[in-house]
Amino acid sequence: MSRQTPFLAALLDALGEPALIIDHGTVDAANLAARSLLGDAIIGRDVRIAIRHPQALDFILAGREASIDLVGIGSADRPWQMKINNIGRRLLLVRLSDRSGIVASERMRTDFVANASHELRTPLATLIGYGETLAEPGPLDEALRVRFGETINREARRMQRIVDDLMSLSRIEAERYRMPSDRVEMDDIAKASIQHMAELADQKNATIGLDADGGPHVVIGDAGQLGQVVDNLIGNALRYGCNERSTRIDVQVTRLGQRVRVSVRDYGDGIAPEHLPRLTERFYRVDPGRSRDSGGTGLGLAIVKHIVERHRGLMSIRSKPGAGTAVQVDLPAAEPDAVTKP
Repeated sequence: MSRQTPFLAALLDALGEPALIIDHGTVDAANLAARSLLGDAIIGRDVRIAIRHPQALDFILAGREASIDLVGIGSADRPWQMKINNIGRRLLLVRLSDRSGIVASERMRTDFVANASHELRTPLATLIGYGETLAEPGPLDEALRVRFGETINREARRMQRIVDDLMSLSRIEAERYRMPSDRVEMDDIAKASIQHMAELADQKNATIGLDADGGPHVVIGDAGQLGQVVDNLIGNALRYGCNERSTRIDVQVTRLGQRVRVSVRDYGDGIAPEHLPRLTERFYRVDPGRSRDSGGTGLGLAIVKHIVERHRGLMSIRSKPGAGTAVQVDLPAAEPDAVTKP
């Protein structure tokens, strides 16, 4: 007879994770999470039918306490940690903790280290090779010396940009739970970013227009980080959104109810739909060769994403091949009577 009383059901549901009570190989009780995972009809059934996983069944049927990592319950590649506790009279409490988020985080860290190492190793190899050549005794053609010097300078600056962006990401992540407290006028941020990008705009023969409605466009934020957001968005638009057909970049700052929206739009080649979900991943590039040639580090949108999240904002990217790309950042607007903290 099942022990699934209303009190026990509420107690098991309070655990949050899938939990079952096994009595002599039979599922005696199961919470909602377990029934959602394994099926509504598992109570009163043989555990070998409810949990069709050989490794898990070996431990459960042995009746011994254990904590093991498993893959394949519920779906073929879903990772779990299964904990078995003996609660007396051959009763077992079996809990399943979903490790998908932990495994994904570990994979992201591993990929991040591998990608960062790769990005740094390439220019470093060039620096070492050219440096060894310059250090060799004997005369060196002046034109070759100049070319080697220019290459070394370019690759060293590329490494510096990567290191700077990595350090910036680290600082942003360290501060992500500390809310900023300054009153920041986004019109001023946008104007300053356009000034910062003026040299790159000249190189691209591009024009950057700013459109700001009546406002106010004040948010509570970190002025330096919000400047990074707009700098990166305009920089990306100039590097990847300018082509022979269009060299115009539009920056817009608008007030939408309780939000301030900053939008940066280009009219270039656009981005294929399959790339859009991954654009904010660290070191992800639609075209790796073009990105490196343009001076991009592959970290710009990752930095933008982390800063926007710290400011409790939202970012969206809309793009269509041949029709350009628009990136919108929505930030909570400051209250009119907000006071800057000392």
